[in-house]
Amino acid sequence: MTYPPQGGWQDQPGNWQGQPGGGWQDPAGGGWQDPSRPTYIDPSSGQPAYVDPISGQPAGYPPQQQYSQGGYADYSQYPGYPAPVMAPSRRTNGLSIASMVVAIVGLISSPCYGIPGIAIGMVGAILGHVGHKQAKERDEDGGGMAIAGITIGWIAVAAGLIALAIYIYVWFWFKNTVDNINNYTPTPYYTR
Repeated sequence: MTYPPQGGWQDQPGNWQGQPGGGWQDPAGGGWQDPSRPTYIDPSSGQPAYVDPISGQPAGYPPQQQYSQGGYADYSQYPGYPAPVMAPSRRTNGLSIASMVVAIVGLISSPCYGIPGIAIGMVGAILGHVGHKQAKERDEDGGGMAIAGITIGWIAVAAGLIALAIYIYVWFWFKNTVDNINNYTPTPYYTR
């Protein structure tokens, strides 16, 4: 006999328990069962009943409720929630967004000798003034971003001016120090 046998398991005629061949052992421990006899007895009539091999239910009884995939009940008969309604939103003024972005770039670039911070911060502040005016006139969002752009832009201008003043001071101090070193003449010692 090969493992697994072709065509299913088949008992050899007669087995070690002395039972006739061709039967099968009941997994529930009910003993030997003859394949020609049904295994289910109808309780109402006392007669043997046919058991459906797919559902496992005896024939003549209503089938069990079949569940959808995953073993969950079908809730399609219940009404669902309505589709969400999106409230219309107001537009955000583009100059307000641009003013804030340009002013932040100006603030970040102000330590670079001060000149980029002055120029870019001033552009951000001007864009903020125009964007704030447009947001009020057109009833758009973005007024707060415009005010932030104005504030950060003028801070960037001030930081650029301070950085430029520091760089100019350091440059003159270094130049004077180098000139003093180059023009240094030692004091002669006078002997008496």
